[in-house]
Amino acid sequence: MWIADKWKDYQVIDCSKGEKLERWGDYLLIRPDPQVIWDTPKAHKGWAQPNAHYHRSAKGGGEWEFFHLPEQWTIRYGELTFQLKPFSFKHTGLFPEQAVNWDWCQEKIRSAKRPVKVLNLFAYTGGATLAAAKAKAAVTHVDASKGMVGWAKENAASSGLGDAPIRWLVDDCVKFAERELRRGNHYDAVIMDPPSYGRGPKGEIWKIEDCIHPLIRLCARLLSEEPLFFLVNSYTTGLAPAVLTYLLSTELCPRYGGRTEAQEIGLPVLESGLALPCGASGRWER
Repeated sequence: MWIADKWKDYQVIDCSKGEKLERWGDYLLIRPDPQVIWDTPKAHKGWAQPNAHYHRSAKGGGEWEFFHLPEQWTIRYGELTFQLKPFSFKHTGLFPEQAVNWDWCQEKIRSAKRPVKVLNLFAYTGGATLAAAKAKAAVTHVDASKGMVGWAKENAASSGLGDAPIRWLVDDCVKFAERELRRGNHYDAVIMDPPSYGRGPKGEIWKIEDCIHPLIRLCARLLSEEPLFFLVNSYTTGLAPAVLTYLLSTELCPRYGGRTEAQEIGLPVLESGLALPCGASGRWER
């Protein structure tokens, strides 16, 4: 497992009975987590004194209960600063386990010692975009949500990257990639974090099990003659690390050589000393 264990402003304190107790800067949040199927004692005092608690509904969805939590606050990871706020379906605008991938991307970009162009698809609030930009890459950030792209721009400004070479695009990621291929544009690295399920602007249905392989195949053709890396993230149970390894290996290795590795990603848990699994990532590199 690749574990994001370098955080100072974030921590999973404990997890039990379908929930996790987290510290986000100065604030404690309780949020549901489907991976937490164990029933261990909730002994830490934070369980009884959170700043906010997201309650999952038996009918689907849920709602926040707030106890002295600001509408927005910030946390830092290294040189990056992120704006946080609770919004629908338990999220805060950041997936802290992805920090292990941000570190890897930065190391790959810096060690290349040449100009690097990165394409970040389904880019959300920009964690990977900011990490790549801080490592001096030129980044094309694409997400279908105007609100998320606006949030990512806020994070860039907070991180001192307001003038960085980042192209911010509100667009359907698949259609954008298809247009880039027709235009003859290429990138040295591709990052993607596709959703498990979604609908396009014209009602098109996206199911990751059906769409991920064609998307990887498409984006493999967008790589430059000297590609650096290709990163795919998945929070879908059916896409195990071995599946990501197979997808990346069959599409990239015959064309470019290199190597593929995939693992679960996770976060350390303070109370148990164990790691909480938080999805999977597949990495191809030369």
